[in-house]
Amino acid sequence: MKVSRTSRLNGEYQKEVSAIIRRLKDREIELKGLISVTEADVAPDLKTAIIYVSIYGGKEEETKRSFEILQENAGFIRHELARVMHTRTVPMLTFRMDGSMVYGAKMDELFKSITYSTPETPDPTEDD
Repeated sequence: MKVSRTSRLNGEYQKEVSAIIRRLKDREIELKGLISVTEADVAPDLKTAIIYVSIYGGKEEETKRSFEILQENAGFIRHELARVMHTRTVPMLTFRMDGSMVYGAKMDELFKSITYSTPETPDPTEDD
């Protein structure tokens, strides 16, 4: 199976942006929660890239603030990408929230709250 150049770049950008965000957490004290880069969508001309992140944990205000910090540091992350990726151009980064982790956690809680009631079946080994 042949893998396209764009899909390889998407995977590399996803991996590298994730590593840069881990290092950024040491620099930015307000960056809290479990931050996962769920997908990177790099345009074929390499001018733009949409980075989907999921932030899990903490309060909603902390999650919003962490996302704002990522958006504010998009230039820094792009600069760090340029040092790691050896490509002619490094795309402008746009961050978007991916709520799949929060949605999954919510669904898990709903499934846990469901109780199954099974009717009692008579034991065939017992004599009446």
